[in-house]
Amino acid sequence: MSNLDKIYFAAGCFWGVEHLFKKLNGVLDTNVGYMGGNYENPTYEDVCTGRTGHAETVEIIFDKDLISEKDLIKYFFEIHDFTEYNRQGPDIGTQYRSVIFYTNENQKKIAEELKKTLAEKFTVATSIEPAKKFYLAEDYHQDYYDKTGKQPYCHYKREVWINFKL
Repeated sequence: MSNLDKIYFAAGCFWGVEHLFKKLNGVLDTNVGYMGGNYENPTYEDVCTGRTGHAETVEIIFDKDLISEKDLIKYFFEIHDFTEYNRQGPDIGTQYRSVIFYTNENQKKIAEELKKTLAEKFTVATSIEPAKKFYLAEDYHQDYYDKTGKQPYCHYKREVWINFKL
């Protein structure tokens, strides 16, 4: 399986982001955790303080033969409010910021192109950063909505590309 790759997205509470991405054909696995800070081995309680520098992040493991990096990044912009700084809906703090953590230069290029396109019509709060060490969140956060039967409260798919040529 040489066409496997990873990308990391932060878009508010990681439960909803994971829930929506894992439904995509070509996404083989997801994990929720923390990335972007300088605090070693953070716990959920640490990250919730807003002092670790980490964002709630979802690791996406995908097959490039089944889904493209561009489609994943487009979908990321469709499932959260990329115009909000350091929040998503009722969740407020730097741990809820919007970030694309890329793992290769192609992902970076695509993310920058799509962000530039959106910036023609919107303020885009999303940052694009190289992936750092990913810290896996506690077990009870993994597949949260599958375990609880609840539904995301901040995340849903909306069309944002309708007036753009891509």
